[in-house]
Amino acid sequence: MIFERIAPEQHDTLDGVPEPSETPRLVGHGQAAEMLATAYRSGKLPHALIFAGPVGIGKATLAFHLAHHLLRHPAFEQAPENLAVPDPASPLFRQIATGAHPGVLHLTRPLNDKTKSFKTVVTVDEIRRVSRFLSMTSHDGSYRVVIVDPADDMNANAANALLKNLEEPPARTLFILIVHAPGSLLPTIRSRCQVIRLTPLDADDLLAVLRTAEPPPPDDPAARTALVERAGGSARNAILLTQYGGLEIAETLDALVAKGRGDIGGAYRLAEAVAGRDQAIQFDIFNRRALDLLSDAASRAALAGDLARAKTLSDTWHEALDAISETDTYNLDKKQHALNMIDRLNSAMRM
Repeated sequence: MIFERIAPEQHDTLDGVPEPSETPRLVGHGQAAEMLATAYRSGKLPHALIFAGPVGIGKATLAFHLAHHLLRHPAFEQAPENLAVPDPASPLFRQIATGAHPGVLHLTRPLNDKTKSFKTVVTVDEIRRVSRFLSMTSHDGSYRVVIVDPADDMNANAANALLKNLEEPPARTLFILIVHAPGSLLPTIRSRCQVIRLTPLDADDLLAVLRTAEPPPPDDPAARTALVERAGGSARNAILLTQYGGLEIAETLDALVAKGRGDIGGAYRLAEAVAGRDQAIQFDIFNRRALDLLSDAASRAALAGDLARAKTLSDTWHEALDAISETDTYNLDKKQHALNMIDRLNSAMRM
């Protein structure tokens, strides 16, 4: 069956993979979904929620399923005990998926009209849309849902603007902040939201998601196990690993770091492989793996009691993150960035 996209393209859209707003099936997170349905049915749903957890585990999908549930059952006391399953053939599903429903506002990184690429942050102009959205009367008295996805990407001005909206929200309004790293949010924002911590998908759920994608997960049990381990419970990571050469990129980078600076040719080959004009996703996979290597090493050092090494690795992680942002913002040479990143990893891992 050929997938037909109806949702607007986002900064992290993957070819052939549905956006969260057009995903009718929620995989995993059954306990959280049940708790949210129960809270709504009893009239005790908070006005602001943070869905926290790693990238690509289904946080935004759960947010859209909750929005669908509230709009499908505007009378909370008559709502079912479980979240409603969206029907892709229904007008409500299509309205939410296409971004046309007047009761749902999805805020994410906007398109840069000049460069025709997506901005690296959720801007204050995006957050200002909230006030206009909430000033309009709900067409049938039902909920209005604001989804900020991901809230980690808000710049300082956007975060402060959102805080004002959270302080005195109108009745029957729900804010859902999709957050990969809760510590990145202003404490004042966190204090106004109930945090729902969502866990990575288990192996069965992960493989269930992959079976709906192309290509499907590998048949070889060892390869499947390696894929599950690398993906870390993230369906997005698993799709990147299977569809975009992510497994090979991660394994090559790991091998280069294990060897030290001895394989200059290998470093150049990897840099060329991830820095091409049409290799944006591969470049992102490379950068994410580099950050993961540093954060994992920092965690191991901290657990071993080597706090000095843990701090050095943590500082290097922040430097690497800044380098990624600068390369993206100023359109710097990606091949040179990749070579610098490999060198940075080799230096940090051998301190």
